[in-house]
Amino acid sequence: MHTRTLGQGLEVSAVGLGCMGMSQSYGPNPGDRDDMIDVIRYAVETAGVTFFDTAEAYGPYVNEELVGEALAPLRDRVVIATKFGWNIQDGRMLGTNSRPEQIRRVADASLQRLGIEVIDLFYQHRVDPAVPIEDVAGTVGELVAVGKVRHFGLSEAGAATIRRAHAVHPVTAVQSEYSLWTRDPEPEVLPACAELGIGFVPFSPLGKGFLTGTVGASTEFAAGDIRATIPRFEAGNISANQALVEHVRDLAEAKGCTPGQVALAWLLAQQPWIVPIPGTRRRQRIDENAGATHVALSADEIADLDTLAARIGVQGDRYNPTGMSMVGL
Repeated sequence: MHTRTLGQGLEVSAVGLGCMGMSQSYGPNPGDRDDMIDVIRYAVETAGVTFFDTAEAYGPYVNEELVGEALAPLRDRVVIATKFGWNIQDGRMLGTNSRPEQIRRVADASLQRLGIEVIDLFYQHRVDPAVPIEDVAGTVGELVAVGKVRHFGLSEAGAATIRRAHAVHPVTAVQSEYSLWTRDPEPEVLPACAELGIGFVPFSPLGKGFLTGTVGASTEFAAGDIRATIPRFEAGNISANQALVEHVRDLAEAKGCTPGQVALAWLLAQQPWIVPIPGTRRRQRIDENAGATHVALSADEIADLDTLAARIGVQGDRYNPTGMSMVGL
């Protein structure tokens, strides 16, 4: 696994690991916590993954505890990112909360749950319309100054917000959904990152499993699977979107790799400061995702994939209306 550099010189593996699905969102949670610890450690020791993503909201709380325990013996080899910004009450997220006192409280709680002395990368999970982004950036800057945080990040923020935040405290990374079928960051966010020297971290780089070719119109999502609430995964929409994944599958077969590896290789080819964080619960997927760093796409193949979504079309939003109202602010 080679490395890439996000903003402010933060060096990480070219492909990271999103850990959310180990605790929520994709159907029944794994029955054996030790299995998930094994997968996380395998990612480091065998695949060379050094970049791990979690959040207080995942679980809530239990994912940070899982990641912290798994990485404790490997702490000096990894970068741990977590997030603040939700109002969590009795295990439920009741809107956003990025007030300075809340950010400080979450930082202390996350440090304790993760069992670490400093958070490597601290993202605002969603922009809080009630709190000026300058106050958010300033507060994280204070946490950096006292040694509780190393780097500041934003998630699903719009370009104007990114610029305002960066003017107060340097933004190291912006995390947003980005893949062959989610191209929202391209018009404004990616150019802003390029201009300001900010890294970009795509979550759901495999389209929440769709781009692997393992999800179809007949797929029945288990209770608790977030995809059951997403318009893009409704039966009619997912049937319409099959043409896109079939194109990716055909290319993968021609290159002797998997559709997921093509999707990740395309992201890696976009910019040297883009670091996708696919999630998984299985060792074999860790190996597959890491292997995407060795898939070489030609200029013609990249150009063809660049226009794929526009040419074929993507049906359905990537979130329900409530979720869509919270992105790009």
